[in-house]
Amino acid sequence: MNKQLEYFRKVAETESFTKAAEQLFISQPALSRSIKFLENELGVPLFERKGRILKLNHYGEIFLEKVEESISALEEGKTLLKELVDPFTGTIRISFIHTLGNNLVPELISKFQKIYKHVNFQLYQGDAGAVIEHIESGKVDFGILMEANFSEDIIYETVKNEELFVIVPKNHPLASKKSLPLNLIKDEPFIGFKEGIGLRAVADKLCLKAGFSPNITFEGQQVGTVNGFVSAGLGVSLVPKNRGISEFDIQCIPVSNPVCFRNINLAWKKDIFIPKVVNEFKNFIYKHIAAIQI
Repeated sequence: MNKQLEYFRKVAETESFTKAAEQLFISQPALSRSIKFLENELGVPLFERKGRILKLNHYGEIFLEKVEESISALEEGKTLLKELVDPFTGTIRISFIHTLGNNLVPELISKFQKIYKHVNFQLYQGDAGAVIEHIESGKVDFGILMEANFSEDIIYETVKNEELFVIVPKNHPLASKKSLPLNLIKDEPFIGFKEGIGLRAVADKLCLKAGFSPNITFEGQQVGTVNGFVSAGLGVSLVPKNRGISEFDIQCIPVSNPVCFRNINLAWKKDIFIPKVVNEFKNFIYKHIAAIQI
C-alpha cells in the first residue's frame, strides 16, 4: 500500500503517467496498473483527463490530503526513531531570502557541520513570498528572512538587528560625511532592490519615514549588484555593511535619522513537529549569528 500511495502522489504532482513513471523508475504500464488497482480498492476514480493532462477529481483531492498527512506522520515516526539512536543526524530543510545567501547561510551551515558532521541540509532560496510559501506548505522546517506579511499560522523571532548604511561612490560629494540624515539623499538617483526582495520593503519604509520616496533608477536582486552600480557612479543606496563591500569604490555612511536597521527573523509553521536536530541548529543560529557579517 505504501508504494501505491507514493505512486499516487507522484502522478498527482506531475499530472502525467509518463513523467511520474520516469521519476519513479518504473514502467508506465506498471504505474497505470497500480493506480487502477488503488482506485478499485477505494471504489472511486481519483483522476480525470483534460486533454493529455491528468487532473485530480474531487475524490482524488480529498485522498491526496490524507495521503500527505499519513506520509508526513510516517516521516515523523522515522525521525523520532532515528533520534533515539542518534539525535544529531538527518536533514534540515531551510528556505532563505536571496540577500542572505552570500555569506550568512553558508557560514552558519559550515560552522554547524564542523560540529555535527552527519547532518545534511536541503536548501531553498527565493523572495520573502516564496519563503513564506515554503514554510506554510511544510516544505521546510523553517525560514530565514526579514520583514514579511506573517500569517497567524507562522511563528517568527528576530535573531539579529543589522544596521543599514547609505553607500555612495568614493568621489561623491557626500562621501566625506561622518553621518547624515536619510533625507539628504532624497534627490539622488537610488539603486534599489526588486519588489519582493526584503531590503526593498525595508528601504521603502525607512525613506517614507524620512519624508520621501526614493528616485529608483535601477532595481537589483543581489547586494553585490547594487554595490557595483553605486561604485560605477550610477546612484546611491541603503544596504548593510556586507563583506564584499570592500571590493568596490564605495563609502559607507551611518544614518543619523531615522535609525536604519533590518531585522533578520527565523520563522516556522505553528504546531508542527520539530526534530531535535532542527532545534539544535536554531539554537546554534541564536548563539552565532551576531558574529557573522552578512
